[in-house]
Amino acid sequence: MVVESGQGPWVTVEGRKVLLLCSNDYLGLAGHPALASAACSAVERFGFGSGASRLISGTSPLHEELERRIAAFKGTESALLCNSGYAANTGMIPSLAGAGDAILSDSLNHASIIDGCRLSRAQVHVYAHKDMEQVEKILKKTARAGRRLIVTDGVFSMDGDLAPLPELCSLAEKHGAVLMVDDAHATGVLGGNGKGTVEHFGLQGKVPVQMGTLGKALGSFGAYVAGDGDVVAYLLNRSRSFIFSTSLPPAVCAASIAALDIVEAEPERRARLWHNRERFVQGLHAIGLRTGDSESSIIPVIVGDSEAALSAGAALFEGGVFAPAIRPPTVADGSARIRTTVMASHSDEDIDEALRMFSRLKSEGYFTDGSARS
Repeated sequence: MVVESGQGPWVTVEGRKVLLLCSNDYLGLAGHPALASAACSAVERFGFGSGASRLISGTSPLHEELERRIAAFKGTESALLCNSGYAANTGMIPSLAGAGDAILSDSLNHASIIDGCRLSRAQVHVYAHKDMEQVEKILKKTARAGRRLIVTDGVFSMDGDLAPLPELCSLAEKHGAVLMVDDAHATGVLGGNGKGTVEHFGLQGKVPVQMGTLGKALGSFGAYVAGDGDVVAYLLNRSRSFIFSTSLPPAVCAASIAALDIVEAEPERRARLWHNRERFVQGLHAIGLRTGDSESSIIPVIVGDSEAALSAGAALFEGGVFAPAIRPPTVADGSARIRTTVMASHSDEDIDEALRMFSRLKSEGYFTDGSARS
């Protein structure tokens, strides 16, 4: 489906105004005038395209400024911009581990992590979701590997639950492994200052490599990796997706800087997001719908059967709520769902409207014991 308007709590899709309940624009910044103004000013100064890769002539003052801001925001020595979260993971992971090394990856990690692991040529060990006993067994088994890298999502993108970072940190320290966290869905959202899962768990300085995106809660585009200065310098010279890609347009960097300003100056946006999350989850539970182990603004409404989920998604859209079905292979067989997300820009009335629609569809048999009405 084509969204014919800008991002917002309500959007126009195929000529219809519908409630947007599937966007990663968690803080409602994608349409913020400060981001648009910053981007326009950058276009007037630098033009739009960057012209080359960062290591040739594609680095502007805004690239460097944004990297400094990200490092300060994440509390790390340095940061490096990437063109997307997918490019970050498929470039960074093969740079950090290779032949003779071992990677431990959660079974529900994002596809970009999976592909990065495959490209690395390291021995990849996939552990059951959040199973710390299995992680330790693998760490003991791979004691002779050259380097061991544990990679996990901070917030898992289809279930909305959090990685057990304190336990992973302890195991990594105990066994001499390197921990890398993909904070795409936590940046700007989790932690007292929106700095992500590391801040949320009070683990500042204990996670060597943090990756995140600028296109979700920050409403812009691109991604970053943050960590020790030596690690970032190494990645700058080794990551193929960074070396061989034209850099982000300066205007995108300007918008991201403006977004960081807002995140730091307006904590009430995060407060509003969590208010909306609690209102929606409590309402879904009152209706009798399952939301799995969600702990974030990603709230899956579990259906089970793929065809049933597709029917429910279509019925929601007909009723004015845009939240399409997610089915295998994105999620496991038998766990098809409506993956909903709330935003800070949703009003109480918006949340209540969504709940009315879910309640109506449940009464019509679309969410009965995991089966949709035929």
